[in-house]
Amino acid sequence: MQRIAFTPRPNWQQRCEELGFTFHSIDGVYWDESVAYELTLAQVETLEQASEELHQRYLAAVAWVIEHQHFEPFDLPTHAIALIVESWQRQEPALYGRFDFSWNGQGAPKLLEYNADTPTSLLEASVVQWYWLRDVLPEADQFNSIHEKLIARWQDIAQGQRVHFAAIDGHEEDTGNARYMQDVAQQAGVDTRYLPVEAIGFDGQGFVDLDDQPITRCFKLYPWEWLLEDEFSEHLASSTLRFQEPAWKMLMSSKAMLPILWQLNPDHPNLLAASFNEDLPGRYVRKPLYSREGQNIRIVAGEQSQESDGPHADGRFIYQAFAPLAKFADSYTVLGSWMVGDQAAGLGIREDASPITRDSSRFVPHYFVD
Repeated sequence: MQRIAFTPRPNWQQRCEELGFTFHSIDGVYWDESVAYELTLAQVETLEQASEELHQRYLAAVAWVIEHQHFEPFDLPTHAIALIVESWQRQEPALYGRFDFSWNGQGAPKLLEYNADTPTSLLEASVVQWYWLRDVLPEADQFNSIHEKLIARWQDIAQGQRVHFAAIDGHEEDTGNARYMQDVAQQAGVDTRYLPVEAIGFDGQGFVDLDDQPITRCFKLYPWEWLLEDEFSEHLASSTLRFQEPAWKMLMSSKAMLPILWQLNPDHPNLLAASFNEDLPGRYVRKPLYSREGQNIRIVAGEQSQESDGPHADGRFIYQAFAPLAKFADSYTVLGSWMVGDQAAGLGIREDASPITRDSSRFVPHYFVD
């Protein structure tokens, strides 16, 4: 794996905005096409295999947690457990997710976490970097079938149905990702409606949109743990509303799953040792169960030790063995491997001057050579 310098396209901002990617410059530099990563076909295949293998391990771990009623480590409200179990028993389908790996292209990719509920950077990974490739390296290839696989997945799980798409009002990045997903679903033949999360109403019998039309299926770019804190969530169990992602994905998205995975799959080559206690030997990373965008991460690793702030300082944590991120020049690199259904679908790469990846970390394109 190599990091290669490129000359940005002279009209790259316009090209991005034509694709609906209006938040390309949040916090200064977000989309960065002055560099790109070159992988080999063998490295792409390694990522594909690791992602699909770990996805199956996660599914097995969800089944184990539900079978053994092992919910205490997840620190969930009581009414969430019934939602999880019922959605699992109904076999509500999953749509997508993103594994974050530490990997320099050699050996086994090491799993940092699974963004299984509300992964973002989807538009960039699926569409924007593909058009960059077409403009800059039209003879090269890219680990990227995200768009096509999403269309096929929506056809499998919701064709002919009405699905509402919801995100936080005024949040440009979340809205952009949700609108892109709505567009994909429309291409799959799904009847779609968009509304802000804040506009979802309850009429005493069920959930409704701004036109008082019933909401029975809803893609939400809004974390389950936030949803459960809202007053109306107490009506979910008795309603016909089904969210995408389903409630059982709460288990996958929680970092509480990392010690459980290690317990069930000790010494798995793609997993890092993990514990609920501060008892790991050597260097480690402390992570809150439900932190996002690099919040409240503590790295205890000699010269790389550091800690980020955030709202989860008083929450519960897990401890994971430290896996140093690949470093190219002055940038630490995280590889985001996308899943659609049960299939690996593509790669998005993020860079930062810090080993803690945040929402402002740069997104850079990639390609591969055979």
